[in-house]
Amino acid sequence: MALETVLVAVGKSDEDRIESLAATAIDIAGPAGATVKLAHVFSKESYRETRDTLDFTRDAEVTPDVVAKRYVTIRELGDAMDAADVAFTSHGAVGEEGETIVELAERLDADLVIVGGRKRSPTGKAVFGSTAQEVILNAPCPVTFVRGD
Repeated sequence: MALETVLVAVGKSDEDRIESLAATAIDIAGPAGATVKLAHVFSKESYRETRDTLDFTRDAEVTPDVVAKRYVTIRELGDAMDAADVAFTSHGAVGEEGETIVELAERLDADLVIVGGRKRSPTGKAVFGSTAQEVILNAPCPVTFVRGD
């Protein structure tokens, strides 16, 4: 199976992992000639806040894709893809992170998903859940986990 589409899914907590996520995506997608689909998943509240902060004109078409394209994590990842000459597109979605990333992987026909996260104790995972764990267990394709601090 050829690697054609790599989904890099980020949320607000991934702002400190941009460099490692970008390097991983470039290392995998670049040699394969794959397209990277950069996706930011917003909670309903963070989507409203971000949309309002970005100060769109009254007649502008505002969708999660448009908001994500202007969001810092996607802009920085896009800059890294441009610098490495890796093809990419930007996407946005609103919902529960893990479930929404799995849905995006299915909708975008991803061959690989890249997610970031931090090391947690078993108790921390049980009490707080784990977006990465949900994606790893439910994604329709392989998942690469990029660990941060």
